[in-house]
Amino acid sequence: MALNPVVDFRPEKADIGLHLIGDLYQCRADERYFFDAAHLRAHCIRLVEQAGLTIVGDYFHQFGQDGGVTGTVVLAESHLAIHTWPEKDYVTLDVYVCNYTSNNRPKARKLFNALVETFHPVNPHIRSVNRE
Repeated sequence: MALNPVVDFRPEKADIGLHLIGDLYQCRADERYFFDAAHLRAHCIRLVEQAGLTIVGDYFHQFGQDGGVTGTVVLAESHLAIHTWPEKDYVTLDVYVCNYTSNNRPKARKLFNALVETFHPVNPHIRSVNRE
């Protein structure tokens, strides 16, 4: 009988990962976070480290002199993704952690909350998704 790798190799009790998703409207942050890829990168790296997560790589890109920034930080635990639209005072934020060796949910929340606070949104739309 052939094994189904999705079912047969799944741990008996899978820890639930956490995916935090934010659409941050009417942001009132310092404009450097919207326009300056190097500034946003340094801030994200600092917050990831303060949250106790493990960076394995990152990439941040600015879209022209007046465009926004898109950036990702690849984590041993999963990832952070952030995208800014300065012309709309809008930011999307995505923090996902899995819990393969330890419970990283508090670390994910700490990172996510710090980033939301960075952008001071008047109208944040936040979602939390449990993932296996």
